[in-house]
This record gives sequence, structure tokens and C-alpha cells, in this order.
Amino acid sequence: MEGRFRRLHEAARRTAALHRLAVISRILLALAFVPTALVKVQGKRFTSISVQEPIGYFFEALYQSGFYWRFLGLSQLVAGALLLIPSTSTLGAVLFLPIILNIFVITVSLHFTGTPVITGLMLLASLFLVCWDYHRLAAIVWGARGGYEVPASPVFPGIERAGYALGASAAMVLLFSARGLAVGGPMRVMLVSAVGAAVLACLMVIAGWRIAAGGPLRT
Repeated sequence: MEGRFRRLHEAARRTAALHRLAVISRILLALAFVPTALVKVQGKRFTSISVQEPIGYFFEALYQSGFYWRFLGLSQLVAGALLLIPSTSTLGAVLFLPIILNIFVITVSLHFTGTPVITGLMLLASLFLVCWDYHRLAAIVWGARGGYEVPASPVFPGIERAGYALGASAAMVLLFSARGLAVGGPMRVMLVSAVGAAVLACLMVIAGWRIAAGGPLRT
């Protein structure tokens, strides 16, 4: 069993496309958690759904718990932040997994409309990231004999890495605004700038993919 996991994992780590998927998954999961986590940390309500609805009643009960509501937000904030830091991304993925699993079960149990699809995809992404860093967790699963090295990660073009950073920052500004969190400056200017930065980031990432693939770039 251990040998099969190792061979499968090593084959996956040799695939550049999966390295990119891991980076994008970390960014998207962090974007999904950090803005909503800050709402909870500040002691604000997460939704305006009426308490007459089961969903609204559930969130209102969590909100009224006070400290626990802030604790949930802090846990999500820490997990999301750790995902964005390469040296702590494995810990972030491990922390993220039980949180998103709990959220997924809640959305299914309370019959959210459409939300279980989103949380289900987030759960799959979290599972992927835990499996992606399997070499760092193998010693815990199999004991001391489980630790091993993996093929070196590919070096992405600088323009691609800059695109990921710019895109994550722009998306964070947009999500902060959507959650009513202050982002500084005139709101309209900030939103237009964030959208423009997000578009530019996508073009930079695509350019990086083309460079890495050795294909010609059209100007």
C-alpha cells in the first residue's frame, strides 16, 4: 500500500500542470476563507437571512455565541493565511480539511441551495492539497519509514508567479469590498482598479504558461 501511494505521488509531482493546480487551489481556498473569516473575527453577522429560516436561525445561534463565533473566524483566518505561505502550506491544508468538511456537512444538512456544490469542490481541493503534500505527511501515516524525497518542483516563469500574486491581491480587495470590509480609498476607484488588476493577472499567468510550454507569445 505504501509503495503504491509513493509511486502515484511521485508521478503526480513530476507533472507541471498539477503543480500549477496546487498553487491555484491554495489561492482560491484562501480567498474563500480569509474575507469571511475577518467578518467573524470582527464580531459581525455572516448573513442577513431571517431567523425564521433554518439556515438563518443556525447562523444567528453561532453569532450569538460570541467568543465561539470569533474563534471560528480566527481558525479560518489562520488556515487561509497558512495556505498562502509556501513553507506552511501543508499545515494550512491539514487545518483547512476538517473545517471545510464540517462546513460541507452543514450545507448539506441544512439544504443550502447550490452551496453544497461549492463547498464540495472546496472539500475536493482541500483533499487534493493534503494528498499533494503526502511526502511531508507520510511519516505520520506509516511511521519513520514513510518519509521520502520527491522530484524538484518546476520553476515557474517570473511573470506567472507575479500574476498569481497580483490576482490573489486583486481578488482579495474585491472580496473584502463584497463583505463590507474597508479597503481604503474611493470605493468605485478601488473596485475598478481591482478588476483591472485581476484581468492583467490572468494575462500574466497565461503568458507564463506559454513561456513554460515554449510556445510563441502574441503581442
